[in-house]
Amino acid sequence: MAVRIPAMRITGGIAKGQHLKVPKNRLVRPTTERTREAIFSMLASLTTNWSCGLDLFAGSGALGIEALSRNAEWVDFVDQEHRCCAIIKQNLDKIGFSGRAHVYCCSVSKALTFLANKYDVIFADPPYADTSLNHLLVQLASSTIIGDESLVVVSHSSRLPLQNNYDGLILVKERRYGDTRITIFEKRVAENRGFSANEGG
Repeated sequence: MAVRIPAMRITGGIAKGQHLKVPKNRLVRPTTERTREAIFSMLASLTTNWSCGLDLFAGSGALGIEALSRNAEWVDFVDQEHRCCAIIKQNLDKIGFSGRAHVYCCSVSKALTFLANKYDVIFADPPYADTSLNHLLVQLASSTIIGDESLVVVSHSSRLPLQNNYDGLILVKERRYGDTRITIFEKRVAENRGFSANEGG
């Protein structure tokens, strides 16, 4: 049976309303417009700086492209599926953001061995069946690509429990939308900003 993929549009910024191409793949779970709007609303309450971003498990690139539309200066995209990488490049070309981005077609674990930027915001939207998210957060917490006050935004199944603290990567905001939970971590800020979970519909 064919998989029906919903139309995807950028929800804010200079490219608001532009359509994104989405991989026709059962394993790719595109981040919905509602979820992306929620993510950037949550981010705006925590920081005004997402100049340099990283989109892990990027799929169509929707989260990273949304960040570029909302004034990010540079975003790196990582996905191990060649079809997804091709679609991310097509989306970047179509919208005119190719000069502000790079697409790495490899696994996230491999990318973490060579990425050299220090990112203000990292998006991680792994497949729901991926059980390695806790391990990834441990890796990110000790990685040089995260600096003080860097944010990590995780989209994951609401049935997957995450810790409040991964070696100084502190859970600062959380919201639930049905089976999707958005969890935001910040590097070493527990003493400055307390946990502010907010359960949504």
